Amino acid sequence: MPTREPVRPRRAPARIPARRTAGDVVAGLGALVLLVALVGGVPYALLTLAGPPIAPELLDLDVLTSRVGPSTIVALLVLMVWLAWFQLFVCVIVEVYAGVRRVGMPARVPLSGGTQVLANKLVSAVLLLFTATAVAVPVARLGAPPPVATPVSTVAMAAPIVETEVTQKAKKVYVVQPPHGRHHESLWEIAEKCLGDGRRYPEIYRLNQNKEQPDGTRLRMADLIRPGWVLDMPDDARNVHVVPAGQGRVETLREHPGRAAPIGMETGETESTAKQENAPLGKKTDQQPPADTKPDVAPEVTKNPVQQGPGLDLVDYLAGASLAAAGLLVALGRRRRQQLWRRAFGHRVARPRDDAAKAEVALRFGADAPGTRILDIGLRLLGAELAAQGRTPPTVYAAHLSAANLDLWIHPPDNDPPTPWTAQDGGQVWRLHAHEGRLLQEQPGGAPYPGLVSLGSDESGRVLIDLEAAQGLINIRGPQTTAALGAIAVELATNRWSDRMRVTLVGFGEELTAIAPDRIKAVGSLAEVLPELEATAAPREQVLTGRVNGSPRDAHFLLSAVAPTQEEARRLALLARKDTAGYVVAGDVPHATWTLEITEDGRARIAELGFEVTAQLLPRRHYKALVELFRTAEQMDGEAVPESEPLDDLRAPAVEIRMLGPIEIVGAEPLEEGRMAIATELLIYLATHPGGVHPVVLGGVLWPRGVQIMVRDATIARVADWLGKEHLFTDASGRLRLGPGVRTDWVLFRELVRRSRRDTAARAVLLDRALGLVRGPLLSGRPAGRYAWLAADELEYDVAADVADAAHQLCEIRLADGDADAAVAAARAGLLLAADDEGLWRDLLRATHATGDQVRLRAVVDGLTRRSSSHPYGGGMAPETEALIDELLPSWRIHVVRESSA
Repeated sequence: MPTREPVRPRRAPARIPARRTAGDVVAGLGALVLLVALVGGVPYALLTLAGPPIAPELLDLDVLTSRVGPSTIVALLVLMVWLAWFQLFVCVIVEVYAGVRRVGMPARVPLSGGTQVLANKLVSAVLLLFTATAVAVPVARLGAPPPVATPVSTVAMAAPIVETEVTQKAKKVYVVQPPHGRHHESLWEIAEKCLGDGRRYPEIYRLNQNKEQPDGTRLRMADLIRPGWVLDMPDDARNVHVVPAGQGRVETLREHPGRAAPIGMETGETESTAKQENAPLGKKTDQQPPADTKPDVAPEVTKNPVQQGPGLDLVDYLAGASLAAAGLLVALGRRRRQQLWRRAFGHRVARPRDDAAKAEVALRFGADAPGTRILDIGLRLLGAELAAQGRTPPTVYAAHLSAANLDLWIHPPDNDPPTPWTAQDGGQVWRLHAHEGRLLQEQPGGAPYPGLVSLGSDESGRVLIDLEAAQGLINIRGPQTTAALGAIAVELATNRWSDRMRVTLVGFGEELTAIAPDRIKAVGSLAEVLPELEATAAPREQVLTGRVNGSPRDAHFLLSAVAPTQEEARRLALLARKDTAGYVVAGDVPHATWTLEITEDGRARIAELGFEVTAQLLPRRHYKALVELFRTAEQMDGEAVPESEPLDDLRAPAVEIRMLGPIEIVGAEPLEEGRMAIATELLIYLATHPGGVHPVVLGGVLWPRGVQIMVRDATIARVADWLGKEHLFTDASGRLRLGPGVRTDWVLFRELVRRSRRDTAARAVLLDRALGLVRGPLLSGRPAGRYAWLAADELEYDVAADVADAAHQLCEIRLADGDADAAVAAARAGLLLAADDEGLWRDLLRATHATGDQVRLRAVVDGLTRRSSSHPYGGGMAPETEALIDELLPSWRIHVVRESSA
């Protein structure tokens, strides 16, 4: 264990209040008046009373040799006053820049010690009164390349400088803490806690960008930080650790695994006390839990105190592509629904494995469904409102989607956007606040901007560009060109903010047709597609108007990994200037309007728009994993459901974990709120893996982005203490297991179904009892962002298949017995969990028809029709289901047409 440096006493810093007081306001106003008087009043007075800085007397070279008179002395004094004022003015500019831009410690102005201190105090007091936000957007002439513009930037309120006794041989660091229940730390929260303002998080991002962390990974996106990372902090940070400047991150993490004591502790407070009060998960750092409350866990044989999650690189890229991830999950869900249509009795849907399964875990982990919805509905509403007013939609160059807003950068500027959009920055930006977007209802209008696609992410959100807005070729180049084109293609092909879409891939991506065969076409050369493009070109204004007025044409985008010949580049350039389609072409294209450069370190730059962001990429391994995931979803034969292990005792267990519906833990005392979610997920994973789970594996499942080993073990110990050692223990191989007194309703369900196959006489009773355990969808009510491991597990697939098969069997038995009402009840019981299994819907249709009640049958048909037409994955209903309805209720289609017309 390395020897720690002695803790040096340090002066307690001035505390910064969280809110402005009346005194702050008065002081700020006074400082503002004084600042205006010094910066503006002094030069005005000097010019009025004494004249310019350099008087005519000082311009006479004879003054150097002749006798100095009173007028010369006065002129010299005036010059010195002017110089003193200029020094003050420079200090004010430096302090304002440091405060507004949040650059940490301001630059020192030479020979201005006392003057800069005065400027600092005045500027700090004034800035407490204001918060300024500036957004600069590209402004361009139609038909010409847009000039360079500044990307979105947020300028935040400055806080007074807090001086500390930190020498140049030390630095301030913050150790990212492990998740607490559903809560994960973010750069915003760290900035808020340590810098006094969450909007200062870009400073932390810039200090740590691309620097290697203890687990070997690097910070590439501001919204992806992991527990155990050691972040360098600005000089004015609080609640941080102070360590030697040359100390490595691994050593820092080893010495400081917990939260830091606040710099400048209260009188009488010791450092050990502060560490105890700030230790993670409420643990005291100088105490060990009693031996009887902590199970024996497998010892680590590693120097790294952070456990890295499985498939982290897949999580980094695929989870980071949050909008594409949401679209991919919808496309995957549509395929899975088709698989269910053809599922055979006794079989489950084919599930992904290896990298394909990890890819789906990453997609579930990172998908931004709310953001996707706001983009889709917000843009459609915008188009519909403009169409109702007879206005042509403006050109949208780019968009910025954050947790707070959706911003569109438009041309020409317009200060009159439709409600609830608002104009910003002189009408160059149209903004939809996120809270307004969440309240919007689904819109029937067309999609006006299908070419919006993610370029990458900045510190506060995702940056999108509209490929159509370039009105010319977009040249893409750099060492990761194909990875960038792949990411663009996947998002274009699966986004929900477009309707009719065609994406032509040249020289790459033939396998991507498996993801969206109705949208993606792959060709080998530009020569194969140029004639078609030239024949279908259409003016931009005509296309935009058609989209919002309900007569759209297909949006067409060309992505080429093949550099064009000189003649092909000329034809493409001419085509792009008159056509609405978007053209992204690799190589050095001479006629390009925008140039998208993908750097080796994963940055995306468009100089013409002033953008530089972390690029959204789809590297080769991730590309292959996605393709394999969708190929698995095309397998219609399915897999046989494995036989369950026998259960001897059907009596109620000491602790029951209910999964077949809302999650419930019965038989255990309530755990404190905030820790129940992680404890429940831990129990469910162990319960569904009865062979035992090693703590390292469990840590990777519960914390996909990594976790501190001490946190993982403390969580396991806490759950063991809560549940009881007899219910959660470690076996001889070091694996965690649940005792025989813990059981899930799923295990009981499978045992009842297993016994029904062997006892013909009691089959109906056993199946009825099994279906009585089903209360709703599997694990319904689970917290968002958790249970992503289900994508790589067989649980979801087995449960849906077994419940549907049990309901089908019982329905058949009841129909054979002539009890149509009981058959209806059996089918509905299965649909509580397996609502997408259309075999059960057909069972319900037959059972309802057997009751002889036509009104009841029509109600079932109407409900199924509405559900199919509004299903989030689309696709209507299975052909077999439609054929059955035609047979049982021939007039149903007429009724549906009448309802849709009404």
